[in-house]
Amino acid sequence: MSDERPDLVIAGAGGGLVGALRAAQLGLDVLVVEASQHYRKGNNTSMSTAMIPGAGSRWQKEAGIEDSPEQFVADVRAKTKGEADERLALALGQVSGRLVEWLADDVGLPLELVTDFHYPGHSVDRCHTVEGRHGSVLLEHLVAKVRGSDRIEMLVPARLVDVEPAAEGCTAVVEQPDGTVLRIECGAVLLATNGYGGDRGLVERHLPEIAGAVYHGSEASRGDALRMGERLGADTAFLDAYQGHAALAKRGATLVGWSTIMRGGFMVNLSGHRFGDETTGYSEYAAQLAAQDEAEGWLVFDQRIHDDSLVFTDFRQTVEGGALVWADTLEGLAERIAVDAETLVQEAEGLAQVAAGAAEDRFGRTRVEGPLRGPYAAVRVVPALFHTQGGLVVDEHARVLRPDGSPIEGVYASGGAAEGISGHGAAGYLAGNGLLPALGLALLAAEHVGSTVHATTPTAS
Repeated sequence: MSDERPDLVIAGAGGGLVGALRAAQLGLDVLVVEASQHYRKGNNTSMSTAMIPGAGSRWQKEAGIEDSPEQFVADVRAKTKGEADERLALALGQVSGRLVEWLADDVGLPLELVTDFHYPGHSVDRCHTVEGRHGSVLLEHLVAKVRGSDRIEMLVPARLVDVEPAAEGCTAVVEQPDGTVLRIECGAVLLATNGYGGDRGLVERHLPEIAGAVYHGSEASRGDALRMGERLGADTAFLDAYQGHAALAKRGATLVGWSTIMRGGFMVNLSGHRFGDETTGYSEYAAQLAAQDEAEGWLVFDQRIHDDSLVFTDFRQTVEGGALVWADTLEGLAERIAVDAETLVQEAEGLAQVAAGAAEDRFGRTRVEGPLRGPYAAVRVVPALFHTQGGLVVDEHARVLRPDGSPIEGVYASGGAAEGISGHGAAGYLAGNGLLPALGLALLAAEHVGSTVHATTPTAS
């Protein structure tokens, strides 16, 4: 590692790499500290479906889709029932279109707009992703770009354990696996360490309704930013917020994905009964699944949905892992998954009537592509906690704030380390509410640090 004082230390090599790349582009020297040597496969960015909302992007304009930051905020307001921090949602909405275009133009990310199915809560198609729709592809592009920069160094594995204010900038306290402690003087620190999903005690304290579910996220997400922020006197918000998922395959722990639902599939419990409107969202449905007998269920769909969902790497991995059960008829499928055949047929026929406009769903579901036609498939699913959505309160520059609203100089937070825009609980989560704060706040932090460094750098005479 260079002995020169870095302008910015970033803790976390997921979405934080966006901050590193933007800072380097602005002429800053950056050190990235990452706790896990397996971060390229095991952090939440790499485990995501790489969905990045971009309100008003050029891809939307090319598709004839009208969108704006204000419309994004309206969708956040509606999904969270007015509970979200709309100040932060607007800042993220305003940067989102520029973010996805910067990722494509400056990072070389091959983005495309997802229009083949619609995510719950988004009033227009605004999620941008990469081929395969998997975060590992996104992260590999970021890592490759970082490695090609002579302004970015990486320290892996090593964990940022503390941030100490200094007369100018701050001191990053970094612990290496052998116990060696490094004290690194720097201009600023960006906490991009994600949330606290990997800390069982914190999950039980703040998220009791999902504490018994499978944790499907980075083991390095242990609440480091919360603990450091507490020592610095930072404010926190929405610590009870999280992204759950109701479509994790029990066999193989792979993500089946909610496109199966939005394309016309449905979910039943182990007795064969539906138990809610599946299209409200995959996050809040995790708790509903967790409340069923044995906290398990079956996701039912057909060949058409199967074929259309193969565009997702996660779904292909589920198929390849042998999690799907097939039958030519619903009665045959019911026998294979050990549920009552009459009940399963009635549930499918009821949704077919909804799809045809001939009946109303007893749970209020209105979006049904159908009817399903054989052959039919089912996957046994369990609820999961993917990541937490609360953390340190930040401003529109990603600066960490005290309870009185004043910034803690030199300290920034992004992604799960920062407060989210999903309100309380799980129901306010929109697709992309994890990646947009991870990438967008990292970008905003880098730009603010850059403006501060350039403002204080003497000009040559």
